[in-house]
Amino acid sequence: MAKVEVSKKPLLRDQQRALHSYDTVSGVERAQQKDYKIAVSDLGANILRSGLCAAIASVQRLGRRGDVLLGHLASAGVPGLENATRHCFAERVRMLDADGYMLATRELLQVATWLKRAVQATFEEA
Repeated sequence: MAKVEVSKKPLLRDQQRALHSYDTVSGVERAQQKDYKIAVSDLGANILRSGLCAAIASVQRLGRRGDVLLGHLASAGVPGLENATRHCFAERVRMLDADGYMLATRELLQVATWLKRAVQATFEEA
């Protein structure tokens, strides 16, 4: 049987977002899935409606229910927010200059879309 060689090409940004999303969403505990799904479903619309800082603040207001999502956003590798943790993520977003803020907004909209897709594909309906 012929052996299939796996290409060593670098991943596209969208492929990286997809892998990150499915990896992180698969680690959400069953007890937290309902709250996580609500937070992820609201995130993209909140970014578009109110801006990135306000959307992150709304996730922070969820308290412990939003901590998992903040951690996933912080670990997404968004340019300008590398090495952020869930504890300092909102502060790092607020410290961005105008260009960095616009780039982070676009990137985190894409991350939010992939997280939502991963939730829809992997979480069982209760």
